[in-house]
Amino acid sequence: MATTPRNRRFGARERARTEITAAIKEEARRQLAGSGASQLSLRAVARELGMVSSALYRYFPSRDDLLTVLITDAYDALGVAAEEALAGSRSRGERPVAQWVAVCRAVRSWATAHPHEYALVYGSPVPGYAAPASTTGPASRVGLALVAVLSEAHAASPLHPPGTPGKGGTTRDAEVLAARLGVDLPPAATTALVAAWAQLFGILSFELFGHFERLVDAREAFFD
Repeated sequence: MATTPRNRRFGARERARTEITAAIKEEARRQLAGSGASQLSLRAVARELGMVSSALYRYFPSRDDLLTVLITDAYDALGVAAEEALAGSRSRGERPVAQWVAVCRAVRSWATAHPHEYALVYGSPVPGYAAPASTTGPASRVGLALVAVLSEAHAASPLHPPGTPGKGGTTRDAEVLAARLGVDLPPAATTALVAAWAQLFGILSFELFGHFERLVDAREAFFD
């Protein structure tokens, strides 16, 4: 299709919108680093960008809309880091245990490089904000990378973790989760997966939120 002046104007507007949206998000992240998510203000973002508040509202109608985009971006970036690490490990022909380590190290590398974005998604909840369902998919990406590793390991050699749970609530939870994920894992393996996932982010949160001060200096070695 031939380019017309109208198409060029439309393209220019879209490019301008993309650039302004990126600038708004960048300034919002700067404010997250400076004062935390609970203090994020659209008016303050507009002021720093030299915009009137009414203009910024055309891009993000509310603070919660901006927070949702920042949260989604953070989850997606972390997910990409995990998925690329898994793909790289598999391309090298590494066994599942090495794949698992690669994913976990990638998660830590991203988190330590982006501590304020990590805090946004794994720190204290923002007062008055409730994340919409649209964030669930991005938030699941790291977990799904770990599920992929565990599923490959189980397919190669059936997993039988010690401490197999009985037929109580833990087993039911594990069976429901496995069905939701569409994986064929025994309840003990699914339960161990959830525990390992919680341990991964628990250790990272202890490191990034200062709970290892005067306790653990060799933090990368401790993580490994």
